[in-house]
Amino acid sequence: MADLAHRYYAALVLPFDTNGKVDEAAYREMIQYFLQERFRRVGGIIANPEAGEVYYLTAEEKRRVVEIAVREAGGKMPVFAGVFDLTTDGSVGCALDAKRAGADGLFLLPPAGSIDLVTMWNAEKYPEYWLDQILAIDRAADLPIITHPVAAPTPQWGLGVPGEAARLICQRVRNVIGWKMIYNYDGQRKMWKVLRSLDRHVSILAAGGGLFHEFLAHDVLDGTASGSWNYGLEPMLDHIDAWRANDIVKARRTWVEGGLRDLHEYIYSDYSRLHLRYKIAAWLRGLIPSYRTRPPMPTPKPEEISTLTRLLEAANVRVVARVGA
Repeated sequence: MADLAHRYYAALVLPFDTNGKVDEAAYREMIQYFLQERFRRVGGIIANPEAGEVYYLTAEEKRRVVEIAVREAGGKMPVFAGVFDLTTDGSVGCALDAKRAGADGLFLLPPAGSIDLVTMWNAEKYPEYWLDQILAIDRAADLPIITHPVAAPTPQWGLGVPGEAARLICQRVRNVIGWKMIYNYDGQRKMWKVLRSLDRHVSILAAGGGLFHEFLAHDVLDGTASGSWNYGLEPMLDHIDAWRANDIVKARRTWVEGGLRDLHEYIYSDYSRLHLRYKIAAWLRGLIPSYRTRPPMPTPKPEEISTLTRLLEAANVRVVARVGA
């Protein structure tokens, strides 16, 4: 298996059945899609990411989802497990459950709950808010870590943990192998420099598919931690392969004329609908049997379904008609 730090991790959506329970059979089937040889060689999956509605799962459900992912992957590609709970003790327990289930690594989400942490956290001034929790998880589980570094928005960095706080976390926690690029455009360009200046390698993991073109142009796409793989796997691999082969004409043709850019731009045009749109698009292309979400997650608007249908087809992604969503 290739280096864990240099793979294209897909943050998987999670299907639910008509009773609102995790649809285990559908989840297994979806993982089998990601095990196709072309993706298996270079990819990995993240079970229980934000895209998988981890915030609204019970501890037992989170554990079960990781068990299924590990069993289906069968060692053919790595599985990282999302870690989230409203308390640090709960997060440690979640990480230990994932380790016992056989996860290859952990995908860490920052603390949440009170306004102090959700909207007002000054990560640059108080990095210990998250660092202390990461250290507790790391001491208990001792597994490779990919971060999902969300913080209160700033003009300089967008939604991401600022550079010096990120540097401190990477210095203090040697198990951090990848840093997800959830920053605004200027912020991620600064983060490339921060991560490249460390005394060890921490992979730059692209997030939103709409910026892969820039990452590839700057030769900083070490890997990904992205929900975009739920809907655009084939054209996304075509695009990356063209860049890797220095075929810029083909890469640009896939990106622009091929419709991949427009598909990504619509998905990411409204962050309040982002994870829902991942799910709608995964359903439209037949990866899951329903776009059901777990409340309080929103439900689709008719125009979202019609727009995504049009954009998927324009990007040469086959849309499969399903009834009874």
